[in-house]
Amino acid sequence: MRQHRGGGQAGGAGRVAAAVGCVAGRRLASVALGATLVAVALGAVALSAARAAGADGVATGAESRRAVPRMTVARLQYDGGGDWYANPSSLPNLLEAIARRTTLPVEAEEARVRLTDERLWDYPFIHVTGHGNIAFSDAEIARLRDYLTRGGFLHVDDNYGLDPSFRREIARVFPDRQLVDVPLSHPIYHLVYDLPRGLPKVHEHDGKPPRGYGIFLGDRLAVFYSHESDLGNGWEDVGTYADPPALHEQALRMGVNLFVYAVTSRPAT
Repeated sequence: MRQHRGGGQAGGAGRVAAAVGCVAGRRLASVALGATLVAVALGAVALSAARAAGADGVATGAESRRAVPRMTVARLQYDGGGDWYANPSSLPNLLEAIARRTTLPVEAEEARVRLTDERLWDYPFIHVTGHGNIAFSDAEIARLRDYLTRGGFLHVDDNYGLDPSFRREIARVFPDRQLVDVPLSHPIYHLVYDLPRGLPKVHEHDGKPPRGYGIFLGDRLAVFYSHESDLGNGWEDVGTYADPPALHEQALRMGVNLFVYAVTSRPAT
């Protein structure tokens, strides 16, 4: 796979970096309240408002009420037979970490959403996991493409077994774009926590090194695919697996980076 150089990220990375302040430890950071919430207010509303707006660009009635972003992670429910509900303690633990380590006003509970739900537009971060097959309808493919091009962020975590079907389906979403290696210099590895080696290796799977793949829309990373890493298992309760607490911590740090990038990289218009 070729690498996306991400040269145009410098300006955006500088603006985001200004919104992040170190608190303790190696990059144990807090997102500065004022600057970050301005970024979130501009970016997080954009997707919902764009969808809710009528032909004249003005949201009215029930559509206007829907144009309120939800500061949480939405787990995607999909068809095809895969266990989209896997790792039940993972997202609550990630949301707790985001709440404790940043000033982002995240909700305590994950959401669950289908691509055809109108609620999709409320969420800045969609999470996909599972061990088996993913299958999207033509309508779901069109909706996911629309969601991502309007500023949404998709994180897919290979829980071991979904790789072939995810690659097939994402190629239907963006037939003109390939999954590429996200370079280790990208802000997603440094935004709040500095992770110079990239993704942690939580579980062995095939024994291959973890890889962070992505799809870029312009300079913005819209899709992040964690492969051979198993981040979701790393987010689960300590003791669920025989993993050391330090590995659990590394996985949470990566998750915090992902969420903060998702809500601060969204286009303002």
